[in-house]
Amino acid sequence: MRLRLRQFRPRTGPHEHRVVQPWQPLRHTSLRAPDPIGLLLGDHDGLNRLAGLFSFAAYSRHTIVHVPLRDSVPPDEGVGELVDLVLAHHTLGLRPSKWPELRRKLVNGTPLTVRTDEARTARDAASWRERRERADFRDELRHATHARTFFLFGSRDVFAETATDFAHAAGWGPRQKGVVKGYSVLMAGLPALVQEPGGGHPLEVLICFKAYPPYAHFKRPGR
Repeated sequence: MRLRLRQFRPRTGPHEHRVVQPWQPLRHTSLRAPDPIGLLLGDHDGLNRLAGLFSFAAYSRHTIVHVPLRDSVPPDEGVGELVDLVLAHHTLGLRPSKWPELRRKLVNGTPLTVRTDEARTARDAASWRERRERADFRDELRHATHARTFFLFGSRDVFAETATDFAHAAGWGPRQKGVVKGYSVLMAGLPALVQEPGGGHPLEVLICFKAYPPYAHFKRPGR
């Protein structure tokens, strides 16, 4: 996939950071953080580009991927405040409390075009699924919500697995019954979110496809 991005190089003290954003906003895609259930609602374009952004994040260990979603077209379903999405590798050491300072410095970005490798992403996702069955498996998505932003911290393989989930949702969501009438359909969920101690309802973020109105414009593939 070819992704058009905007790249920033903000500094905090002696440290320079690399942050990328989609060049064009994902207008019809929104995210509500889990409390305990979150909802990521998107059309084909939004879910497809999220698949590409997760794939890019998987192989960009020193890059922060920022997806502004809270100012997208407000969805007509779901409960809770809309939030942005940030992806970063565990090893980068990004602290959510430092993000507002970084975000204020995201000005005067430069164009960047990258290509993702779907075959490599699929191989690493398959590797993650195989290892998930082991008793010592710990390759999960850590997460936090701060400053109207939902953070996901992961590794190459778990980001690759998430990319394949978004690709599936983008490809098969438009084929589901009811979508031509504006109904949302559940396609997947973010895999392996680290759970908070103490039990209770497990934290989840549901990935749903929803065509954007007016629905007369939307035709299911093959029709």
